[in-house]
Amino acid sequence: MTLNLTYFLSHPIQYQSPLLRRLALEDDLSFRVVYEHDFSTRTYFDQGFQSEVRWDIPLREGYRSDLLADVSVNEVLRECDAVWFHGWQSKLFRRILKDASRRRKLTLMRGENWFGAMPDGYGVMRLARRTYHKSIFRYCSAFLTIGKKNREYYLDHGVSQARLFDMPYAVDNQTFLQRASNTMIAEVRQSLDVTPEQKMILYAGKLQRRKNPHHLLEALKTISHNAATPAVLVFAGDGEMRRELEVEAAASPWIKFVGFKNQTEMPTYYAAADVFVLPAEREPWGLAINEAMASGTAVVASDQCGAAYDLITPETGRMTEAGNMDALAGAISEILPRSKEMGTAAQAHVKLWDFEADVRGILSALEVLV
Repeated sequence: MTLNLTYFLSHPIQYQSPLLRRLALEDDLSFRVVYEHDFSTRTYFDQGFQSEVRWDIPLREGYRSDLLADVSVNEVLRECDAVWFHGWQSKLFRRILKDASRRRKLTLMRGENWFGAMPDGYGVMRLARRTYHKSIFRYCSAFLTIGKKNREYYLDHGVSQARLFDMPYAVDNQTFLQRASNTMIAEVRQSLDVTPEQKMILYAGKLQRRKNPHHLLEALKTISHNAATPAVLVFAGDGEMRRELEVEAAASPWIKFVGFKNQTEMPTYYAAADVFVLPAEREPWGLAINEAMASGTAVVASDQCGAAYDLITPETGRMTEAGNMDALAGAISEILPRSKEMGTAAQAHVKLWDFEADVRGILSALEVLV
């Protein structure tokens, strides 16, 4: 039996489009996406990067998609067997979720919530938040959990195990595994003046205060002081802190800023690095961790990155206390001499955290619920 599944999503997202193309290949699934907006398919100003962005991969190709303004919601719900939502921030999508539930459609929810990134708070605020979430969760047939901490979040909110199905947060591993050739890696390192004997530390993402890129500057002082050959720290990204970071790093020849790098460029930067670092606070997941590991790079991440609890092991990297710069410097220093073997282990570990696991997860939920 072919099931008709409609995915309601805010806008085309560069991380998700490859997964949607993969789902469209399932013979037993009639799959479509309905977007609330499509601004990301064009050049737009990204608040996080504080710059104009145009993604260099196709975002709406290889699967059926429509804009919400171009369809009749009543008709979409009448035709489908199941609906899937990513989060519950949209007031309009919350209304569609309730409508689908009342029509006895299967309703799947996939969100990024966990207590490290989105705490309920205390007292009256905690009560209000949990009451609000309960009012939404009662309309959900099942939840597609992206990782360990996300699963714990739902259980703590009273969702039963029977309604939880693992659909791990993944990226297109094959793209990051195959796209960077040895020649491309050598060219990137040469362009950054990284000698063959030097180690390269990479930060990739938005230069926002919450993500603590400035902590890496402090950590590098300790790392460089203890190393015979100074490591090179590369910031790939843009954002509100860039100018501040550049001023602070002006006296160091070992700190490089390369600006925003698009999706097709990033695999080479990850592969060129010896360790990738994400010292963020309140990070729902951190898909850059997946990308770095798929590229064969060891990882250091804070304990406020959701991905760290599933992807980082003693063999693949280190998890450190958010805000503890001594621990951050120590973890990076410990990994750098072992970066090659740990990068190989990271790549092997994340292979199982892939789109095939995602497909199995969502199909399992649909099979059980039908």
